[in-house]
Amino acid sequence: MPTPAATRAERRAQDREIVRLAVPAFLALVAEPLFLLADAAFLGRVGTTELAGLGIAAAVLQTVVGLCVFLAYGTTAAVARRLGAGDTRGALALGVDGLWLAVLVGTLVTAVGIPLTGPLVAAFDPGEAVAAEAVTYLRIAWLGTVPLLVLLAATGVLRGLQDTRTPLVVAVGGNALNVVLNALLVFGLGPLPALGIAGSAVGSVLAQVAMALAVTVVVVRGARRAGAPLTPDRRGIRAAGRAGVPLVVRTLTLRAALLVTTYAATLAATSGPGDGAPGIAAHQLALTLWSFLAFVLDAVAIAAQALTGRSLGAGDVAGTRATTARMVRWGLASGAVTAVALAAAAPVLGPVFSPDEAVHDLLWPLLLVAALGQPLAGVVFVLDGVLIGAGDGRYLAWGGVVTLVLHAPVVLLVAAAGGGLVGVWVALVGVFMGARAVVLLRRARGDAWLVTGPTITA
Repeated sequence: MPTPAATRAERRAQDREIVRLAVPAFLALVAEPLFLLADAAFLGRVGTTELAGLGIAAAVLQTVVGLCVFLAYGTTAAVARRLGAGDTRGALALGVDGLWLAVLVGTLVTAVGIPLTGPLVAAFDPGEAVAAEAVTYLRIAWLGTVPLLVLLAATGVLRGLQDTRTPLVVAVGGNALNVVLNALLVFGLGPLPALGIAGSAVGSVLAQVAMALAVTVVVVRGARRAGAPLTPDRRGIRAAGRAGVPLVVRTLTLRAALLVTTYAATLAATSGPGDGAPGIAAHQLALTLWSFLAFVLDAVAIAAQALTGRSLGAGDVAGTRATTARMVRWGLASGAVTAVALAAAAPVLGPVFSPDEAVHDLLWPLLLVAALGQPLAGVVFVLDGVLIGAGDGRYLAWGGVVTLVLHAPVVLLVAAAGGGLVGVWVALVGVFMGARAVVLLRRARGDAWLVTGPTITA
């Protein structure tokens, strides 16, 4: 039985580990959604139709990339376990396999996505003018799929190696480049013509290519130092693909829930007079800000993935339990901070992204609803990260199915019954996040996810 002094020392050590990983991860994750926030800020000055078009295109892109997030999450968990077991060469070999898998998946997604751009946009039924802008952006943005997925996989490798600083440097540099390219290509400068929404897409793709190259160089250098192979290993790639299936299902259900929410919001926005563009734009901005704060809260979850994988790889069940409890407290506190910040900023955020007062009036109530759900979201994201780090993908997949089955009919019924955009967001926060919390807390209280050893077996 540890003494009180030893317990305090252990807590301080846990806090230092969490801070060491979470702070750079926090800054890097904040930088990621700034891509869309920057695009939204530029295009909001071009016009409301362009901004609404970005919203539809972003929903498609975020769904596709979200389905591929296993390239980062699964790689983080697998690499961290090998590192905890003392096998650095094996950890980097797994990481290289993840990079090759990202290239294959990205190539396939690009080949399928480009010809399906029109039907994917039409599925949202956004109106002819908004659809045209969305198609323009999306057809160009598909070209950034391979570098974006390689960036995901390489970031996962580095997080598994307990390095969150390198992804931070790359994210900051990439976002700065994206802002410069957007300013030049959206509005034009000198001989450069103003390309509008097409320029925004081109700028983002070029920035993604630069980021992918930078982070891949770091992983390749590490693999060479450790003597890990750089050539494709078919068995390793297949194993990485199989291990990612449960996380794909988990992410598919979560993205499906958000897509259903966007569809419900579109129904609510277009049920009144006009083309519904202000309502769609307000929902897009609220969802982008929600995603931005989700990345902020996910910083502790990233630390949870790395620390859980490493400690279980080393066979330390007690340490895993203690660190999990500490990270849950961090998640709750972080959610309280973001809740206060969002609620305070809600009335003034509209003019930052759009000159349209109709968008302003619709946006701020949605942000207040989102603020109420932040503390719960902080706990949900941390527990999600813990179970991902433990390799508990199968449970997360089934939990995602349960969440979707509960949320989808409720949010559609709210929209159909005239609940408006606010009602849609109440369903998102209350039903979607509430169901996720119940599912994750139930699992975390048990022992089935505490599987030790260098290989993920759950």
